[in-house]
Amino acid sequence: MKVRKAVIPAAGLGTRMLPATKSIPKEMLPILDRPAIEYIVEEAAASGIEDILIITNRGKGAIEDYFDYAPDLEESLKKSGKFETYERVRAPVHHANVFFVRQKETKGLGHAVWCAKEFVGNEPFAVLSGDDVMLGDKPVLKQLIDVAVKYNASAVGAQWVSDEAVTRYCSLEIEKLEDKIFKMTDVIEKPPIEKKFSNYAILGRYVLVPEIFEILENTPPGAGGEIQLTDGLNVLCKRSDMVAVDFDAKRYDTGNLIGFMETTLEFGLKHPEVGPWLREYIANMK
Repeated sequence: MKVRKAVIPAAGLGTRMLPATKSIPKEMLPILDRPAIEYIVEEAAASGIEDILIITNRGKGAIEDYFDYAPDLEESLKKSGKFETYERVRAPVHHANVFFVRQKETKGLGHAVWCAKEFVGNEPFAVLSGDDVMLGDKPVLKQLIDVAVKYNASAVGAQWVSDEAVTRYCSLEIEKLEDKIFKMTDVIEKPPIEKKFSNYAILGRYVLVPEIFEILENTPPGAGGEIQLTDGLNVLCKRSDMVAVDFDAKRYDTGNLIGFMETTLEFGLKHPEVGPWLREYIANMK
């Protein structure tokens, strides 16, 4: 199994971050000096992904512009002798081959992934949530790919979460294979606590086989009246092998205000230039 392609769904309306997302794609909100989605594209590229398809929607042209050259700006930076900034501005273009397609109707994550059918073709592929930024020593997607190759199976990134979080995410039925790796046998989307399988939930990273497209095409709307990727995975894990990987990294949910502020603060503290100032600023706050 070789995973060369990745899909990043970024077509959501960003309702948890209004009013800013009325005119700015939530994926373009900056974590320090870079938009959230660049961290996700970087993770994919660092995991060996060559081609990335970003699923967008109306009003998200700023994402396409960001992963393109900006000749006027770049020429101005060079003339001003700001060569380091020039290189940083051009860097996003070179992470990987980035393509775009629009999800013309907002019909859920499952439908957004289905929109990548022609791009993916008949090969395994990765999915990275456009809201989830991961910070760890080894890219989370690479952790999943390595396990998927080892077991010749689809893989999902999962971690133990609270009961409250299970009702907002999903719940996995799993059997331990080895340390931090589980065989996945069932999954339920946003269950009431009394119907949960476990406190393990999928958190924003997937390696899937192309059979998922035929399943999603025939998946009826589920929770929230949308086509849920989780419902498709429920079918896929019963047809072919699927493993859940309890990945080593911290997940940041940048799609809500508290998660966005947590991400910004922690990334700021780790930044070599911003960190010392930020620590002193916090220490002197009254």
